[in-house]
Amino acid sequence: MKKKFKCEIDCANCAAKVEEAVKKIEGVNDAKVNFVMQKFTLDADEEKFDEILKLCIETGKKIEPDFSVEV
Repeated sequence: MKKKFKCEIDCANCAAKVEEAVKKIEGVNDAKVNFVMQKFTLDADEEKFDEILKLCIETGKKIEPDFSVEV
């Protein structure tokens, strides 16, 4: 399942770090954090999508405290 969300992130470098970390989470097929468009795209297992999304947001906040996603 693939979904796009509006997100807030401060810089392109932070977006790259968050994207790299999120891609390592079990169940994530692919992820993109677009700094310019302020979009977060997540492709993850449909059965656990909400659980994986929550984990992705928590992981992003550990790397960049100002990272936020509108769910």
